[in-house]
Amino acid sequence: MRAIELTPEHPTERLVELGLEADRAGFDTVFASHHYNNRDPFAALAVLAERTDEIRLGPGVTNPYETHPVTLASRVATLDELADGRAVFGVGPGDPSTLRNLGLEDERGLRSVLESFQVARRLWDGERVDHDGTFVARDAGLNYAVGEIPVYVGGEGPGMCRMAAKHADGLLYNGSHPDDLAWAAERVAEGLDDRPAERGEFDLAAYASVSIAEDATAAREAARPPVAFIAAGAPPPVVERHGLDADRADTIGDALAAGEFSIAFDRVSDAMIDAFCIAGEPDTVESRLRAVLEYADSVVIGAPLGPDPDEAIRLAGAACDRSFPG
Repeated sequence: MRAIELTPEHPTERLVELGLEADRAGFDTVFASHHYNNRDPFAALAVLAERTDEIRLGPGVTNPYETHPVTLASRVATLDELADGRAVFGVGPGDPSTLRNLGLEDERGLRSVLESFQVARRLWDGERVDHDGTFVARDAGLNYAVGEIPVYVGGEGPGMCRMAAKHADGLLYNGSHPDDLAWAAERVAEGLDDRPAERGEFDLAAYASVSIAEDATAAREAARPPVAFIAAGAPPPVVERHGLDADRADTIGDALAAGEFSIAFDRVSDAMIDAFCIAGEPDTVESRLRAVLEYADSVVIGAPLGPDPDEAIRLAGAACDRSFPG
């Protein structure tokens, strides 16, 4: 998979334009991120479904707290119908700094993610579902036929990595550094030991924050906003692995939750950019992608893309072409 993430911070029509640019640049999958304070990703994905023929489309990632998982399953199935079977379901525990605004930070967890896509699969298979776990469904069913939809779990904790390897079709691992992907590959290998044979092959995807431009300084500066969110949500072991300042990461998280974005972005250090983003000119990005792909099967080029998104998509597509084995 050579995928790209688009963020609905842009107006919907602009997001669609970027999705079409990604299609032309050779990407095979478009994920649209899902946060309550941005535009609805499903609106842009629906338009892209009508304007493209082959590229796969899906939320990357949505969460089972803001929307009831049964409703979420139906929204993804509707996208799959519009796209003639090209939908991908990216689901994960959600961004803690934005879920905090909704009083949902304590709902995050492995079990809710697992239950959400297991129930979704049953609904897509035409079953009527009774479920009483992290959410409740009583005799729920979809009144239309649905095909098979790949499920990618977004996460970075050890349990989430192992769970995805055992039960899902792929893992969208939130990591841009080869050391993190090496660690993730070990956790995935542990989960694959318990994977049922009928589940088929598994795809470990590096969901990498990338900022690419001919001007390396501009690329690194554009990396600050997404790195702020990544640093704020990074588990303590990840912060420790890269020798980062945990108090600084906590301060960034507090600023994001308060809507003080400029303060949060200013607090991002160069070490955080190096740990949490592949940022620089094309040769640097290509070299880092090659290092990451020593451990990952595929890659998602994630936000910010670069200071000029259109140029960044073209440069990233070319870098992916040169970086993938074969």
